[in-house]
Amino acid sequence: MVAAVLGSIAYVGADERRLAPPKFSESETSRTFFPSLSDAIIGERPTLSALRKSSVAAATDSKTAPMAAGSAKAGGGWGDLISPPSIEDEVKRVKLHYDGVVTTPGAFKGGGYQDARLDLSILAVMFAIIKEHPADVRWKDQAAAARDLLARSAFNCKAGSTQVYNEAKLRKADLQDLVAGSGLSNRDGEDQNDWSMIVDRSPMMEYAQQLVDSLQDATNDAASVKSKSDQVRREAELLAVLGTVLVKEGMDDFDDDDYAALSKQMTEASKAVVGALERGDADAVRKGVGAITQSCDACHEQYR
Repeated sequence: MVAAVLGSIAYVGADERRLAPPKFSESETSRTFFPSLSDAIIGERPTLSALRKSSVAAATDSKTAPMAAGSAKAGGGWGDLISPPSIEDEVKRVKLHYDGVVTTPGAFKGGGYQDARLDLSILAVMFAIIKEHPADVRWKDQAAAARDLLARSAFNCKAGSTQVYNEAKLRKADLQDLVAGSGLSNRDGEDQNDWSMIVDRSPMMEYAQQLVDSLQDATNDAASVKSKSDQVRREAELLAVLGTVLVKEGMDDFDDDDYAALSKQMTEASKAVVGALERGDADAVRKGVGAITQSCDACHEQYR
């Protein structure tokens, strides 16, 4: 029965099942389509090199325009002194060092609290800068809270008591949460940077000396400058920042003209190192490091 029915159905070929394609006259299509692609292009056809230059210029404008606008609003001009990668790398570097400092109560009491104070002071300054930096630096949404927590603990690290050690351990956990991405449980913090409440001058002087010593080692010769260019840039930018931090309102002797002049010399010499590094001028880099050293030595002779 089924076979009989199927046999009665005539076979229809594929070509017979398809609909006939539509036909258009040239007069109809000319109103909608160009005869060739070249007719659709107005003006001179761009070259590949021109397109590449245009793309690079657009990318540069998109990065620099917001930075310039933000820097003017930031007041401190951090965007002109230090790049986001340098800040982020320094936070991670100091955090790792701090992890090794806060280990046991005995080691902490035996002198570890002094290292902890320096690390916490540096980190408090880094987060204060992140708070005001015009660029989109990592942890910006938690910078105020981190700044306040770290600064308070740094001020408390003047002895190695059990209470201070326990507080230092809490900061160690907070820093791990920040770097890992889970963030702080409490993100409340003062809106403005009050430098008298953020850091003391003494640890910043110690930090500056550490950076200068490291920078000198990294710029012994042209080969070192080239192979350690990232380190040289970061440390020079950090010194440029310190020269500004040291004369912020609320810091010791911020209104002393001689002190301010020495701090500015360090900042300008540090910026010169970064500029020379970008030009690939190793001799100028080393000369700039020498100028930084001179300004630091002169400052240390008179102020502490």
